[in-house]
Amino acid sequence: MSNTKLNDIKESALKDFQKAANSTELYNFKVQYLGKSGALTEAMKLMASLPKEEKPLFGKLVNEVKAELETVYAEAESNLKNKEIESQMLSEKIDLTLSASTTERGHEHPIYKVTHEIFSIMARLGYALRTGPMIEKDYYNFEALNIPKNHPARDMQDTFFVDETHVLRTHTSPIQIHSLENEKPPLRIIGTGPVFRCDSDISHLPNFHQIEGMCVDEKVSMADLKGTISFFVREFFGPGLKTRFRPSFFPFTEPSAEVDCSCPICKGSGCSLCKQSGWIEIGGCGLINPKVFEFAKVEYPKWQGFAFGFGVERMAIIKYGVDDIRHFPKNDVRFLKQF
Repeated sequence: MSNTKLNDIKESALKDFQKAANSTELYNFKVQYLGKSGALTEAMKLMASLPKEEKPLFGKLVNEVKAELETVYAEAESNLKNKEIESQMLSEKIDLTLSASTTERGHEHPIYKVTHEIFSIMARLGYALRTGPMIEKDYYNFEALNIPKNHPARDMQDTFFVDETHVLRTHTSPIQIHSLENEKPPLRIIGTGPVFRCDSDISHLPNFHQIEGMCVDEKVSMADLKGTISFFVREFFGPGLKTRFRPSFFPFTEPSAEVDCSCPICKGSGCSLCKQSGWIEIGGCGLINPKVFEFAKVEYPKWQGFAFGFGVERMAIIKYGVDDIRHFPKNDVRFLKQF
Protein backbone atom coordinates (compact mmCIF):
# COMPACT_ATOMS: atom_id res chain seq x y z
CA MET A 1 0.00 0.00 0.00
CA SER A 2 2.78 2.41 0.97
CA ASN A 3 4.77 1.56 -2.19
CA THR A 4 1.72 2.26 -4.34
CA LYS A 5 1.30 5.68 -2.71
CA LEU A 6 4.94 6.55 -3.38
CA ASN A 7 4.57 5.56 -7.01
CA ASP A 8 1.42 7.69 -7.36
CA ILE A 9 3.22 10.72 -5.90
CA LYS A 10 6.15 10.23 -8.26
CA GLU A 11 3.96 9.90 -11.37
CA SER A 12 1.87 12.91 -10.43
CA ALA A 13 4.93 15.06 -9.71
CA LEU A 14 6.60 14.10 -12.99
CA LYS A 15 3.50 15.09 -14.97
CA ASP A 16 3.18 18.43 -13.14
CA PHE A 17 6.87 19.27 -13.57
CA GLN A 18 6.57 18.66 -17.32
CA LYS A 19 3.41 20.73 -17.76
CA ALA A 20 4.62 23.78 -15.77
CA ALA A 21 4.32 26.85 -18.00
CA ASN A 22 6.89 29.06 -16.18
CA SER A 23 9.46 29.07 -13.37
CA THR A 24 6.99 30.28 -10.76
CA GLU A 25 4.49 27.52 -11.50
CA LEU A 26 7.30 24.94 -11.50
CA TYR A 27 8.52 26.12 -8.12
CA ASN A 28 5.02 25.87 -6.68
CA PHE A 29 4.85 22.22 -7.84
CA LYS A 30 8.19 21.61 -6.13
CA VAL A 31 6.82 22.94 -2.85
CA GLN A 32 3.69 20.80 -3.34
CA TYR A 33 5.66 17.57 -3.64
CA LEU A 34 9.08 18.14 -2.08
CA GLY A 35 8.44 20.90 0.43
CA LYS A 36 8.47 20.53 4.21
CA SER A 37 4.73 19.91 4.17
CA GLY A 38 4.69 18.35 0.70
CA ALA A 39 3.23 15.04 -0.46
CA LEU A 40 6.51 13.14 -0.13
CA THR A 41 7.02 14.33 3.44
CA GLU A 42 3.49 13.25 4.33
CA ALA A 43 4.08 9.83 2.76
CA MET A 44 7.08 9.30 5.00
CA LYS A 45 4.77 9.42 8.00
CA LEU A 46 3.44 6.03 6.88
CA MET A 47 6.74 4.53 8.05
CA ALA A 48 5.54 4.64 11.64
CA SER A 49 2.78 2.14 10.89
CA LEU A 50 4.97 -0.32 8.96
CA PRO A 51 6.45 -3.51 10.44
CA LYS A 52 10.02 -3.11 11.62
CA GLU A 53 11.48 -5.26 8.83
CA GLU A 54 9.77 -3.16 6.08
CA LYS A 55 10.93 0.24 7.31
CA PRO A 56 14.46 0.15 5.79
CA LEU A 57 13.11 -0.78 2.37
CA PHE A 58 10.46 1.94 2.49
CA GLY A 59 13.02 4.54 3.55
CA LYS A 60 15.23 3.55 0.63
CA LEU A 61 12.34 3.90 -1.81
CA VAL A 62 11.48 7.34 -0.45
CA ASN A 63 15.07 8.54 -0.96
CA GLU A 64 15.12 7.14 -4.51
CA VAL A 65 11.87 8.90 -5.42
CA LYS A 66 13.08 12.16 -3.89
CA ALA A 67 16.39 12.02 -5.80
CA GLU A 68 14.62 11.31 -9.09
CA LEU A 69 12.14 14.16 -8.61
CA GLU A 70 14.91 16.64 -7.72
CA THR A 71 16.84 15.68 -10.87
CA VAL A 72 13.76 16.10 -13.08
CA TYR A 73 12.96 19.43 -11.37
CA ALA A 74 16.47 20.79 -12.03
CA GLU A 75 16.24 19.88 -15.73
CA ALA A 76 12.78 21.41 -16.07
CA GLU A 77 13.90 24.58 -14.27
CA SER A 78 16.90 25.00 -16.60
CA ASN A 79 14.75 24.51 -19.71
CA LEU A 80 12.13 27.02 -18.55
CA LYS A 81 14.74 29.67 -17.71
CA ASN A 82 16.31 29.31 -21.16
CA LYS A 83 12.90 29.68 -22.80
CA GLU A 84 12.09 32.76 -20.72
CA ILE A 85 15.40 34.40 -21.66
CA GLU A 86 14.84 33.67 -25.36
CA SER A 87 11.31 35.06 -25.15
CA GLN A 88 12.54 38.22 -23.43
CA MET A 89 15.25 38.77 -26.02
CA LEU A 90 12.75 38.41 -28.87
CA SER A 91 10.27 40.80 -27.28
CA GLU A 92 12.81 43.54 -26.43
CA LYS A 93 13.43 46.23 -28.99
CA ILE A 94 16.99 47.57 -28.97
CA ASP A 95 17.71 50.95 -30.55
CA LEU A 96 21.23 50.63 -31.93
CA THR A 97 21.36 54.37 -32.66
CA LEU A 98 21.43 55.23 -28.94
CA SER A 99 24.77 56.28 -27.51
CA ALA A 100 26.47 53.82 -25.17
CA SER A 101 26.00 54.32 -21.46
CA THR A 102 28.96 55.98 -19.73
CA THR A 103 30.36 55.49 -16.26
CA GLU A 104 31.60 58.62 -14.52
CA ARG A 105 35.31 58.32 -13.87
CA GLY A 106 37.14 59.51 -10.79
CA HIS A 107 39.80 62.20 -10.71
CA GLU A 108 43.29 62.60 -9.32
CA HIS A 109 43.10 63.92 -5.75
CA PRO A 110 44.81 67.29 -5.13
CA ILE A 111 46.65 65.88 -2.10
CA TYR A 112 48.18 63.15 -4.24
CA LYS A 113 48.88 65.66 -6.99
CA VAL A 114 50.66 68.10 -4.65
CA THR A 115 52.63 65.30 -2.94
CA HIS A 116 53.83 63.94 -6.28
CA GLU A 117 54.84 67.43 -7.45
CA ILE A 118 56.86 68.02 -4.26
CA PHE A 119 58.59 64.65 -4.73
CA SER A 120 59.58 65.51 -8.30
CA ILE A 121 61.03 68.89 -7.26
CA MET A 122 63.05 67.50 -4.35
CA ALA A 123 64.26 64.53 -6.42
CA ARG A 124 66.05 67.02 -8.68
CA LEU A 125 68.04 68.09 -5.60
CA GLY A 126 69.03 64.50 -4.85
CA TYR A 127 66.41 63.71 -2.19
CA ALA A 128 65.13 60.13 -1.90
CA LEU A 129 61.69 59.09 -0.64
CA ARG A 130 61.25 57.46 2.77
CA THR A 131 58.11 56.36 4.66
CA GLY A 132 57.43 55.15 8.19
CA PRO A 133 54.75 53.52 10.37
CA MET A 134 51.60 55.46 11.21
CA ILE A 135 51.48 53.89 14.69
CA GLU A 136 54.72 55.02 16.31
CA LYS A 137 56.44 54.33 19.58
CA ASP A 138 56.26 57.28 21.92
CA TYR A 139 60.08 57.26 21.83
CA TYR A 140 60.30 57.96 18.09
CA ASN A 141 57.40 60.41 18.01
CA PHE A 142 58.65 62.49 20.95
CA GLU A 143 61.70 61.50 22.99
CA ALA A 144 64.16 60.86 20.14
CA LEU A 145 63.12 64.25 18.77
CA ASN A 146 64.18 65.94 22.02
CA ILE A 147 60.62 66.09 23.41
CA PRO A 148 60.90 64.20 26.74
CA LYS A 149 57.93 63.26 28.91
CA ASN A 150 56.21 66.24 30.57
CA HIS A 151 57.92 68.62 28.11
CA PRO A 152 55.68 71.64 27.33
CA ALA A 153 56.17 71.05 23.58
CA ARG A 154 53.97 67.97 23.83
CA ASP A 155 51.04 70.29 24.54
CA MET A 156 51.50 71.75 21.04
CA GLN A 157 50.28 68.45 19.58
CA ASP A 158 46.98 66.93 20.75
CA THR A 159 47.84 63.25 20.49
CA PHE A 160 45.85 60.06 19.90
CA PHE A 161 47.34 57.43 22.24
CA VAL A 162 47.02 53.77 21.22
CA ASP A 163 48.43 52.54 24.53
CA GLU A 164 51.01 53.73 27.08
CA THR A 165 53.93 53.43 24.66
CA HIS A 166 52.36 53.86 21.18
CA VAL A 167 50.64 56.80 19.49
CA LEU A 168 49.21 57.69 16.10
CA ARG A 169 52.11 59.76 14.84
CA THR A 170 51.52 63.48 15.19
CA HIS A 171 54.10 64.42 12.55
CA THR A 172 56.35 62.77 9.96
CA SER A 173 59.54 63.71 11.85
CA PRO A 174 59.99 60.15 13.24
CA ILE A 175 60.94 59.16 9.67
CA GLN A 176 64.10 61.24 10.19
CA ILE A 177 65.06 59.22 13.29
CA HIS A 178 64.49 55.89 11.56
CA SER A 179 66.67 57.02 8.65
CA LEU A 180 69.45 58.29 10.94
CA GLU A 181 69.46 54.99 12.83
CA ASN A 182 69.34 52.68 9.80
CA GLU A 183 71.37 54.55 7.17
CA LYS A 184 74.82 56.09 7.08
CA PRO A 185 75.26 59.78 6.27
CA PRO A 186 75.46 61.75 4.08
CA LEU A 187 71.68 61.67 3.67
CA ARG A 188 69.09 63.56 1.70
CA ILE A 189 65.61 62.21 2.33
CA ILE A 190 62.04 63.34 1.85
CA GLY A 191 59.38 61.64 3.98
CA THR A 192 55.62 61.87 3.76
CA GLY A 193 52.39 60.31 4.91
CA PRO A 194 49.27 60.83 7.02
CA VAL A 195 49.54 62.22 10.55
CA PHE A 196 46.93 62.48 13.31
CA ARG A 197 45.98 65.10 15.88
CA CYS A 198 42.85 65.77 17.95
CA ASP A 199 41.91 68.90 16.03
CA SER A 200 39.12 69.71 13.57
CA ASP A 201 37.85 73.02 12.19
CA ILE A 202 37.86 75.08 8.98
CA SER A 203 41.67 74.99 8.83
CA HIS A 204 42.50 71.75 10.70
CA LEU A 205 41.77 68.05 10.25
CA PRO A 206 42.30 65.16 12.70
CA ASN A 207 43.94 63.28 9.82
CA PHE A 208 46.12 65.25 7.41
CA HIS A 209 49.39 64.84 5.48
CA GLN A 210 52.90 66.19 5.88
CA ILE A 211 56.08 66.41 3.84
CA GLU A 212 59.33 66.22 5.81
CA GLY A 213 62.80 66.90 4.39
CA MET A 214 66.22 66.24 5.94
CA CYS A 215 69.76 66.82 4.74
CA VAL A 216 72.77 65.52 6.71
CA ASP A 217 76.33 66.14 5.55
CA GLU A 218 79.73 67.24 6.89
CA LYS A 219 79.18 70.96 6.37
CA VAL A 220 75.59 72.18 6.49
CA SER A 221 74.42 75.71 7.35
CA MET A 222 71.31 77.87 7.47
CA ALA A 223 72.39 79.23 4.08
CA ASP A 224 72.01 75.74 2.59
CA LEU A 225 68.58 75.42 4.19
CA LYS A 226 67.35 78.77 2.92
CA GLY A 227 68.71 78.09 -0.57
CA THR A 228 66.89 74.73 -0.67
CA ILE A 229 63.57 76.16 0.46
CA SER A 230 63.83 79.21 -1.81
CA PHE A 231 64.42 76.92 -4.79
CA PHE A 232 61.47 74.74 -3.79
CA VAL A 233 59.09 77.71 -3.38
CA ARG A 234 59.91 79.08 -6.83
CA GLU A 235 59.53 75.68 -8.46
CA PHE A 236 56.28 74.84 -6.68
CA PHE A 237 54.44 78.18 -6.62
CA GLY A 238 56.07 79.96 -9.54
CA PRO A 239 59.08 82.17 -10.36
CA GLY A 240 59.68 85.50 -8.67
CA LEU A 241 58.37 84.53 -5.23
CA LYS A 242 60.44 85.44 -2.18
CA THR A 243 60.95 83.56 1.08
CA ARG A 244 61.64 84.77 4.58
CA PHE A 245 62.51 83.08 7.87
CA ARG A 246 61.01 84.14 11.21
CA PRO A 247 62.59 82.92 14.49
CA SER A 248 60.56 80.16 16.11
CA PHE A 249 60.91 77.14 18.40
CA PHE A 250 60.96 73.42 17.62
CA PRO A 251 62.61 71.01 20.08
CA PHE A 252 64.25 68.99 17.29
CA THR A 253 65.93 71.96 15.52
CA GLU A 254 68.22 74.73 16.79
CA PRO A 255 68.05 77.42 15.57
CA SER A 256 64.44 77.09 14.34
CA ALA A 257 62.36 79.20 12.00
CA GLU A 258 58.92 79.55 10.48
CA VAL A 259 59.00 79.83 6.68
CA ASP A 260 56.91 82.38 4.79
CA CYS A 261 56.69 82.91 1.06
CA SER A 262 55.27 85.88 -0.81
CA CYS A 263 51.64 85.18 -1.66
CA PRO A 264 51.42 83.29 -4.98
CA ILE A 265 47.97 84.77 -5.65
CA CYS A 266 48.71 88.49 -5.32
CA LYS A 267 52.52 88.25 -5.69
CA GLY A 268 53.00 90.12 -2.41
CA SER A 269 50.67 93.06 -3.01
CA GLY A 270 48.02 91.87 -0.52
CA CYS A 271 44.80 89.89 -0.92
CA SER A 272 42.19 87.99 1.11
CA LEU A 273 44.23 84.75 1.06
CA CYS A 274 47.27 86.38 2.71
CA LYS A 275 45.07 88.72 4.79
CA GLN A 276 46.54 91.75 2.99
CA SER A 277 50.02 91.02 4.39
CA GLY A 278 51.58 89.82 1.14
CA TRP A 279 53.08 86.80 2.96
CA ILE A 280 51.85 83.26 3.69
CA GLU A 281 53.28 80.83 6.23
CA ILE A 282 54.09 77.48 4.62
CA GLY A 283 55.96 75.47 7.28
CA GLY A 284 58.80 75.17 9.76
CA CYS A 285 62.51 74.43 9.52
CA GLY A 286 65.87 74.64 11.26
CA LEU A 287 69.25 73.05 11.82
CA ILE A 288 68.97 69.61 13.42
CA ASN A 289 69.41 69.82 17.18
CA PRO A 290 72.62 68.07 18.38
CA LYS A 291 70.50 66.13 20.90
CA VAL A 292 68.63 64.48 17.99
CA PHE A 293 71.97 63.29 16.58
CA GLU A 294 72.87 62.02 20.06
CA PHE A 295 69.65 59.97 20.31
CA ALA A 296 70.26 58.51 16.84
CA LYS A 297 73.94 57.80 17.67
CA VAL A 298 75.23 59.99 14.83
CA GLU A 299 78.58 61.68 15.41
CA TYR A 300 78.23 65.44 15.86
CA PRO A 301 79.69 67.92 14.85
CA LYS A 302 81.28 65.80 12.14
CA TRP A 303 77.79 65.38 10.71
CA GLN A 304 75.42 68.34 10.65
CA GLY A 305 72.06 68.81 9.04
CA PHE A 306 68.87 70.72 8.49
CA ALA A 307 65.22 69.69 8.40
CA PHE A 308 61.99 71.25 7.16
CA GLY A 309 58.34 70.29 7.08
CA PHE A 310 55.19 71.40 5.25
CA GLY A 311 51.52 70.46 5.56
CA VAL A 312 50.41 69.03 2.21
CA GLU A 313 46.81 70.25 2.62
CA ARG A 314 48.10 73.73 3.42
CA MET A 315 50.29 73.71 0.32
CA ALA A 316 47.27 72.67 -1.77
CA ILE A 317 45.11 75.41 -0.21
CA ILE A 318 47.71 78.05 -1.05
CA LYS A 319 48.38 76.74 -4.57
CA TYR A 320 44.73 76.30 -5.58
CA GLY A 321 42.94 78.82 -3.33
CA VAL A 322 40.74 76.25 -1.52
CA ASP A 323 38.62 77.96 1.12
CA ASP A 324 38.01 75.03 3.50
CA ILE A 325 40.41 72.18 4.33
CA ARG A 326 37.44 69.89 5.00
CA HIS A 327 36.79 69.63 1.25
CA PHE A 328 39.82 67.33 0.83
CA PRO A 329 38.61 64.16 2.64
CA LYS A 330 35.08 64.25 1.17
CA ASN A 331 36.14 62.83 -2.23
CA ASP A 332 33.38 64.78 -3.98
CA VAL A 333 34.10 64.42 -7.72
CA ARG A 334 32.62 67.89 -8.35
CA PHE A 335 35.37 69.33 -6.11
CA LEU A 336 38.14 67.07 -7.42
CA LYS A 337 37.45 67.89 -11.08
CA GLN A 338 38.56 71.47 -10.47
CA PHE A 339 42.15 70.25 -10.24
